[in-house]
Amino acid sequence: MFAQITILVKSHLRAIVRDRVLAAVVGVALAMIMLVPALSSFSMRQVQELAITLSLSAISGMLLIITLLLGASSIWRDVERRYTTSILTLPISRGVFLLSKFFSIVLFLLLCTIVLGLASAVVIILAAASYPSDLPILWNNIVLALAGDFFKYLLLAGVAVLLSAVSTSFYLPFFATLAIFFCGSASQEVYEYVSGELGHGLHPLSAKAVTLSYYLLPNFAAFDFQVQAVYGLPVPLSGFLLAVVYALIYTAILVGLAMFAFGRRELS
Repeated sequence: MFAQITILVKSHLRAIVRDRVLAAVVGVALAMIMLVPALSSFSMRQVQELAITLSLSAISGMLLIITLLLGASSIWRDVERRYTTSILTLPISRGVFLLSKFFSIVLFLLLCTIVLGLASAVVIILAAASYPSDLPILWNNIVLALAGDFFKYLLLAGVAVLLSAVSTSFYLPFFATLAIFFCGSASQEVYEYVSGELGHGLHPLSAKAVTLSYYLLPNFAAFDFQVQAVYGLPVPLSGFLLAVVYALIYTAILVGLAMFAFGRRELS
């Protein structure tokens, strides 16, 4: 089983790397990062801070686009091209096939995070050298912020693969995953509002619905360490590890459901 997954992951990853759309997205991301020193120079007092903010934001935005494109089309594209019909005639289970698709997406996300992170490190150093800041650059915090983004989109990839496994089109997984991302990013603030004094005026059913949504939807806000990276604030290691464990467990559940659904799906 492990050998089958390894062979399929290499094949899927090779196809992902050759995808011109994804190559263009990564190229745009690198171009945006290269513009960071020039854009951050407009802020004469916080050049370093703005450079870190723009770099991390560009990486996060590009990882979101890559996750949506790969996750939403992971199963749909192969079904449309009848690739699954030919590959599943081999002694390969549907679960192995889906796992290999997911792992190839994860590896490509990791590769993009590393490449874009290294490019960001160069432009941050250049920006900080031109206008020195009173705050030191805490590279550990920047690495943790990038790692938080990676695990956030790892979780989002699990959502997209699950929706792609049960959908017969590209648009439903794409837009549904995007909607879940926005809802999951804001769920923490909405839950805190409902749980506080300002939420006492809400109808009890509305409050329960918000609470239920908070526990069911993935909490993407738990992976945001950008403020700590920008201003050199301490990052609680326990909080970061808890977010990682949360992402791994939630993603494992999603992938398990995707394997269950894809195994019972009728393929023409």
